[in-house]
Amino acid sequence: MRWTGKIRFLFLAPAVIWVLAFTVFPLGYSLYLAFYKIEQKVEVKREKQPMLDAAGQPVLDDAGQPRTKNVVIKEQVNTATFIGLDNFKRMLTDTQVHEAVRVTLTFVLIAVPLELALGFLLAVLFNQHIFGRPILRAIMILPIFATPLAVGYTFFTIFYEVGGPLAWTGIPFLSNPTWALMSVIIVDVWQWTPFCFLVFLAALQGVPDELYEAARVDGANAWDMLKEVMLPLLIPTIVIVLLLRMAEALKLFDIPFALTGGGPGVATQPFSMLAFRTGLRFFDLGYASAMSYAFLAVIMIVITLFFRRLRANYG
Repeated sequence: MRWTGKIRFLFLAPAVIWVLAFTVFPLGYSLYLAFYKIEQKVEVKREKQPMLDAAGQPVLDDAGQPRTKNVVIKEQVNTATFIGLDNFKRMLTDTQVHEAVRVTLTFVLIAVPLELALGFLLAVLFNQHIFGRPILRAIMILPIFATPLAVGYTFFTIFYEVGGPLAWTGIPFLSNPTWALMSVIIVDVWQWTPFCFLVFLAALQGVPDELYEAARVDGANAWDMLKEVMLPLLIPTIVIVLLLRMAEALKLFDIPFALTGGGPGVATQPFSMLAFRTGLRFFDLGYASAMSYAFLAVIMIVITLFFRRLRANYG
């Protein structure tokens, strides 16, 4: 029995409503807020209200008139003032934004190359015939399945400087600005190196054995095979993994939120956390929306490069 068009639309309706309510509307409303200055004020009013007894009846004075009391009423008032592109211009001179960008770029430029390098080296190692390879490979990819927030709290316990497992080292993992950022990088590398390893291993196992045999016949050693056979064939995969990890690393939030709270000070506060705090802690919703859209533009550039590279390799 063939479905009619109305039935198809009926089944599509929940998904369409979900996307409109939780994706399209928030994006549109936040874009609207980006051009406004949102202020929250508390207006205090004093009103006279009659005094009531336990039975709910007015209390009378000696003259028989209802007695009254002064009541303070506080009312929160939100005002929206159109300011055009001022929120976007404000980011250019905001030192907090500059510091958050520095933290984010430092994290990306250190963590992502480390993950790619370690993942590639592990993939080369596991591409060999070693004892217990299937079990070791399964153990290696376990960190991928952990929730970043839970990973952050777990490593907070590990890096805790008073009584933690690594307290004996004397290293200020969480109290020193430089070490705190390095701690965030270490945690991210621990969690996402297995992802790079898994992708690179799949790519290496797709290389025909004939290429390795031909290289051995030509007298190539292990280094020559790595440089002349593996790396050239894996460059498209490396670029794709690099762009994927860059896009994900730029959105860093969970790990520093749980591990350091952005501290000490703002030493580990990435751009996404600054936008979160600006909007939901300081209630500067217009400025936070502008920050989020500027951040979205950067992420979209990286994603566009990824899809272009993907189409160039597999299109």
